[in-house]
Amino acid sequence: MEPILLYDTTLRDGTQGENITFSAEEKIKIALRLDDMGIHYIEGGWPGSNPRDLQFFDLAKKVKFTHARLTAFGSTRRPGIHPADDENLRALLASDTPSVTVFGKSWNLHVEAVMNNTLQENLAMIRETVAFLKQHGREVIFDAEHFFDGYKDNRAYALQTLTTAIDGGADFVVLCDTNGGTLPMELEAIIKDVSHRLHSYHPTPFGIHTHNDCGLAVANSIAAVNAGAVMVHGTINGYGERCGNADLTTIIPLLCLKMDRPCVAPENLTKLRQLSRFVNETANLVPLNNRPFVGKSAFAHKGGIHVSAIMKVPRAYEHIEPDLVGNQRRVLVSDLSGKSNVEYKAKELNVELGHNGLDSRQIVAEIKQLEQQGYQFDVAEGSFKILMEKFTDQFEPLFELESFRVTIEKDKEQPCAAHATIKISVGGKHEITAAEGYGPVSALDNALRKALGKFFPDLDTMRLVDFKVRVIDGRRGTAAKVRVFIESRDQDQIWSTIGVSEDIIEASWQALADSFQYKLANEKRIRSAPKTQEPELLHK
Repeated sequence: MEPILLYDTTLRDGTQGENITFSAEEKIKIALRLDDMGIHYIEGGWPGSNPRDLQFFDLAKKVKFTHARLTAFGSTRRPGIHPADDENLRALLASDTPSVTVFGKSWNLHVEAVMNNTLQENLAMIRETVAFLKQHGREVIFDAEHFFDGYKDNRAYALQTLTTAIDGGADFVVLCDTNGGTLPMELEAIIKDVSHRLHSYHPTPFGIHTHNDCGLAVANSIAAVNAGAVMVHGTINGYGERCGNADLTTIIPLLCLKMDRPCVAPENLTKLRQLSRFVNETANLVPLNNRPFVGKSAFAHKGGIHVSAIMKVPRAYEHIEPDLVGNQRRVLVSDLSGKSNVEYKAKELNVELGHNGLDSRQIVAEIKQLEQQGYQFDVAEGSFKILMEKFTDQFEPLFELESFRVTIEKDKEQPCAAHATIKISVGGKHEITAAEGYGPVSALDNALRKALGKFFPDLDTMRLVDFKVRVIDGRRGTAAKVRVFIESRDQDQIWSTIGVSEDIIEASWQALADSFQYKLANEKRIRSAPKTQEPELLHK
């Protein structure tokens, strides 16, 4: 079947999402990742609208894209002027991209009530803009803005905007569900009508651009492909204005794996989760664990019956193999777990069961008791590994706490100041260190890091990336038990740890200590492993 062209607008439409901003340099880095993924078109921005996008296109002139066609975005000419006199169109040409996308109004409501324009002048703006850009040697993609709403209000005029763009020489026309309010069944019916109309008029290929205001952007994109669209617009992670755009991290595997409509090479498909995380990190946003295909929870199994089944036949509870999209299967351990969960996790974490006569059923009972006390091991795999090693007498602490003291000072003129003093022992040697911090946990972290740094120089690669406190049962007020969750990372991996106590500092210490124990144990394993095994261990 005909391949589907992927058109990414993360760098333009995606940045219209709330709390999403990329610098010009960050946009270049993302564009290179998109190119490496095999995306066909990368919309870099609107050069006529802001200095940052102008800077991006200037930087992009020095970058060689091996697969993608870089695209500049803009609007049709302004009413009543010649295209050559329109600053927006001149900026599009100055961006020097091989492809240009221009949007024009296809809804008579916008033309007459919003723009105070005439229907005929709007058609002239579309035709003349496309023709002008074609005369300058550009591939032109015409975005029919608000097409589906326009079709419902005035079918004849909405279709006329498409044929007018084709008359101007458009290489693609793209149908936009700009308000995101169209349902899949009506969208597919409209597209079939459009396809029939275009086929009888001119065989110009068409694409789809959907928004997620009804939670249907992906479904509508897939319906459009099923009805004949050959270009799909979207953004990585579905970023975009209001509720976002169609999420390419879902659309790409659906096309490749479910519909047999190739759009990226299989070896590139395995980069999908990594690409999703990279864009998340660059946007400084927390990844959604339940995002299909690429989310941390996409192939996570918690119920004992489920785990027992996937240990025998993975496809019993998984619709695809996780590694096809660069993800991995995860088994969670909680009060819903059975012995299958524990046995699977023990194998995954290289913990030998039965080491001290304690079998998996006994470990399950212990875990369920701890979860009753407030622990939650399905979100703290670092602590769970340490716990399993303790249960099986395989835990070798790389440091031990002797004592710590944390003090807080506050006067009316200054913010709180925190100081921590800590005494630890490493291999029989004692170390006492003090440090300051922005709060008690920060001071404790700094003091522990300072003390351990004298024995373990690799700690400078580790940093805390998330710290959460949850009250387990609020009925006791300030005396309630709390759960502290810490997420840490180094250059190779991310891990999570947990602590539970009536004292928030004690709970924080538990999670903090586990985090450092996990990091140090991992470094020890890497150093002691044969050289031939290092890449595999680092990957894990």
